[in-house]
Parts: sequence; C-alpha cells; structure tokens
Amino acid sequence: MSLSKRKEAPLDPFKRALTLATRSIAADGTVEVIFSNEPPGLYGKTARLPEPSRVPTRNEIAVIRGHADAAALAVACHDPGLHAKLAPPGGEARAVFEAIEQARVEAIGAQRMEGVSANLTARLEQRYERSRINESTDRSEAPLPEALALLVRERLTGLAPPSKARAIANLWRPWIESRARAVLDRMPDTVSDQDAFGRLARDLLAALNLADQLDQTGEEGQEGKEGEPEPSAAEADTEDAGGRQQAEFASDAQADQDSLNDETLDEREEGAADQFDRESDMPDAQRRPEPWRPNLSVLDNPEAFGYKVFTRAHDEIVGAEELCDADELERLRAFLDKQLQALHGAVARLANRLQRRLLAQQNRGWDFDLDEGQIDAARLARVIVDPMHPLSFKQERETQFRDTVVTLLLDNSGSMRGRPIMVAACSADILARTLERCGVKVEILGFTTRAWKGGHAREQWLNAGKPAFPGRLNDLRHIVYKSADAPWRRSRRNLGLMMREGLLKENIDGEALAWAHQRLLARPEQRRILMMISDGAPVDDSTLSVNSGSYLERHLRQVIEEIETRSSVELVAIGIGHDVTRYYRRAVTVTDAEELAGVMTDKLAELFDEDIAWRQFYRAAPGAARAKRRKLN
Repeated sequence: MSLSKRKEAPLDPFKRALTLATRSIAADGTVEVIFSNEPPGLYGKTARLPEPSRVPTRNEIAVIRGHADAAALAVACHDPGLHAKLAPPGGEARAVFEAIEQARVEAIGAQRMEGVSANLTARLEQRYERSRINESTDRSEAPLPEALALLVRERLTGLAPPSKARAIANLWRPWIESRARAVLDRMPDTVSDQDAFGRLARDLLAALNLADQLDQTGEEGQEGKEGEPEPSAAEADTEDAGGRQQAEFASDAQADQDSLNDETLDEREEGAADQFDRESDMPDAQRRPEPWRPNLSVLDNPEAFGYKVFTRAHDEIVGAEELCDADELERLRAFLDKQLQALHGAVARLANRLQRRLLAQQNRGWDFDLDEGQIDAARLARVIVDPMHPLSFKQERETQFRDTVVTLLLDNSGSMRGRPIMVAACSADILARTLERCGVKVEILGFTTRAWKGGHAREQWLNAGKPAFPGRLNDLRHIVYKSADAPWRRSRRNLGLMMREGLLKENIDGEALAWAHQRLLARPEQRRILMMISDGAPVDDSTLSVNSGSYLERHLRQVIEEIETRSSVELVAIGIGHDVTRYYRRAVTVTDAEELAGVMTDKLAELFDEDIAWRQFYRAAPGAARAKRRKLN
C-alpha cells in the first residue's frame, strides 16, 4: 500500500464513490460535488451534500445518497429553459408547480433504480421527521405544495407518503382528488416528457382554482401550433378571476430549481447584452423594436414573487438614539472605544491606505496660458522683457471624481453577539471617519427584529385563527446608526448601541437589503455602493415554522438578483464565518472576525479603483457588465 493510501481519510473512499455515482446518474462529468455543513441542494451544476459524521450510520449514508441522487436527477431529467417557460411567474401556483416538477424528476429515478428509490425515501423520511408539519391538524396549517408533491409522488411511483407525512397528505387528499382526480390519473403517462407533464401541471393548477396566477405566455405559445389542444375548461372559467392569490410556501427543492433558473437567466442576460452591443452600431431604422415586457420588480411588489408579509403594522425604522437614553449610549460608546484601542493600530493603517487610494483619484492639475484666472507668476518674466506681451493666467482643474455614497448594512442578529458585532462596529466607525475625510458620504444601518420567535405579528396571527399562508411573522426593526448627511462626530456614540444586551435578535436579510437599497436610490450622488455584512442566511423561527425552510432565503436571492442585474447600486457582501458567495456575485468570506476590518477596507479600495472593479465584473458576467456600465454612463 502506498503512502498516499495510508494517509487517506476513512470517509474519502465513500465521498469519491458518491461523486462518481452522482456524475454517472447525471450523465454529466462536469457536475461538482462538495460536502459541507451548509443546507444541501443543487446550485447550477454544484451539488452540495451534508458532511457525514466520523462514523456514519446506515441511515445517514442513505440520506446523503438521497440528496446526491436528487441533485443528479435534476441535472439529467430537468430542462431549466423549458421549466422557466411553463412555470407560473410567482405566488402559490409557482410553489405548487415547483413541487410537482421535483416529484416528477425524482420519480424517474425511483422507477428505474431500486437503490435510488430507497435513498430518496430515506431523505424524505428524515425531512419530515425534523419538520413540524406532521403536527398539522387542519388544512390551514398544512402547506398545499407539500401535500400535492406527496400525492403526485404516490401516483407516479406507487409509494405511500412517509409515516410522518401521511397526516398532511390525508388532510388535503379529499379536496384535491375531488377537483383534480382526472388530471392526476393522466400524469404517470407523461412522467418522461417534461413539456407534456408541465402542461398537465398547469391544468392541475386550473382545477385547483390557481389559474389566475398563470401567465399568458404558455397559452400564447400554444395558439400558433397546429394540433395542440385548447386550454381546459377549468382554465377558461377562471381566466377572468380578479386578484392574485399570493404564495408563502415553496418546497425544499425550490431553492435548487431557482438556482438552475438563475443560471439560465444569466446566460440569457449575457446574450441580450451582446445583442445590444451588435445593434448599437446599426442605424435606427435597422434596429428591431424590443418586445414589451412587464416591468415587475420584487423590490416594489414582493407579493407578485411569492413573498408575503402578514402585517407591517408593528415594523419600525428607528434612529439609534431612540432605542437608548443618552447616558447609556455614552457608557456603551466608552466601552466600544476601549475595544477600539486594541484594533486601532492595524485598522488605522488600512484606513490610511484606503485614504491614499481615494485621494490619488482626486489629483488636481492646471491649465496655462489662459485669458482669465489667476496670474501665472512663473511667466511674469516675459512681461518684464516685453511690456507689450499680455499677462498669462492659469486655472486649476480637477479630474472627474464622481460623487459617491456608501451604505454599510450590518447584520444585528443574535448570532453576531460577542466579538463579531464588536469588530463590525469598530470597523464601521473607522471606515466612516476615513471616507468622510475623503469627501465620501457614509450611511450606517442595522437590521434585526423586535422580538424572538415572533412578536405582535404572531400574536395577531394567532388571534385571527391561524390563517393559512401568513408569510413573514415577526416585527422588523431597522436601525439608522448614521445617516449619509450626518457628520461622523454627531453620530459616533450611536454605534455603541450595538454593544447593548438584548438588541440582537433575528435577521430577515431580504427586506433589510431592499430597505437599504431604497434609501440609496433616493440619494443625489452619482455613484452608490451598498456593502452587506452578515454571518449567514436569513433566520426567523416564527416565519419558518409556518412556511417552507427556503421561504426567506428565496426572497433574499430574488432581491439580490434584482439589485445586481437591474439597479445602478453596486452591491458587495462580506460573510463572517459563513459562505455568502452562494448568494452574491461580488462577495468574500472571512473566517475570523479579526479579518473583517482589513477585508472591508480592501473591498472598498477595490470598488473605488474602477479599472479593477469593472475588470472583475467583466470576468464574472461580461454581458451584464456591459449593459450595466452603459446604464451608469
């Protein structure tokens, strides 16, 4: 046995074999398999699997294989482009459609391979063992997408729902079968045809009175085809129904499918930008008119994208000085100053480097031999030699340096308690002072919730009889530590509030990011930079207990995509101890809070050096970069 074999970790053969099996089932050798403690799923062509324990049990191995098989089948049997064409634009209909499609993909593997079927079943059983959904006693507490996915799986594979999930399936079974039994019976015949299955899924949505959430793209595409069946009667009856029934649920597989859709949309965006480049040089008469598209934005209308808030009556946007009296703020600031002394030397050097970088872009020059301005003393000798020679004037000029505003958005969740929040506060303090000296305005914001596990919003929901699909169930607290127009000396003590015990609770990142973005858009500066500092995914126990596990994360991804692809705001993220590169295009992760100040300074310096910033953006997304730079200019 070679030396490399002797040093191989005990679980390496298992991981290697599972990677090869995943690529084989996916029929794609480019699929990447990684093992981590992050939530498992498929992101593009990267399958993230749970990290096995040192001595995994037989059931644990089956569960990990189940996650790998689900990801591989999604690559092999799912067409993201066709899915984007057939899927509803949002709402509960989208969540149901996603759940049904995932059931179809997994059923293909379960029908053909007994081992895959056993692995997928083990994964499903573990999911419902850890979920509170099995405690539901009323349909209002049981999500329709979950129940429908279980019933479709039963029709396609003949496998009954897991024991922990039978309650939710049986709650919805009579209602679903009374309306859509005929459509369900036709689904096994189309399991291998995603297009035919997707159209049946749309018929199923119509039968379940969700047709008002279907877009018209699918129907318009069918009108031009000969031999295609007309829309179903149920779909026609509900075509004129008013209003839009919004969604709060998505299956666990929805985040995976969204990532696949994101990859397809990125490719389309790059292609569109390249097309724009080619057509920009053509005469106006030869340019093709752009097709009309609905200008929907998740920032303006999140409910149209499946994100609902039960009530905003108890949310608050508050200044730091309103949450604490002046004496306590002074005491907390004094504590922060003591901590700042230990970091001051290293951070000050980084801040000075950033300041030199910024001032280098503001170099001044002079224009000479002008007819007006300041007298050029260096050329007075010509006048003395020749009194008839006209005086020479000079005038100072400045290189173009766009007005800039920077927003630092700090995660004020409980997981930041201790050293991370202290370092974040110190770093924000020093950067604010540095940027202010360079003429760059800085805004410092924080986000958390008013209560643990729901506050007044949850009480209101309980008093209302626990209506189904409530959406976000907590009271937001958005904090303004320093506004962009306030000088640092007047706001310095506000940063001490982060040291206050009891302030840090839960974090709903998507809405906080949308709030900070909205404040930036209202600014008059030409360049706007938003820096998010967080330590992981959004978490709110009250919301996630009555919604799917990916509810908040899906909304965060939608907000990030909107800002990165359609906004002039430049977004950068720094993760503390957790990988945020899976959410943001321009991001970096620090493993130790002590590295935060240096990384913040480096990222800002990189952003202000436009050549470096745009070069990296071009490398990441060439088409989107060209379109965005054209918009900025």
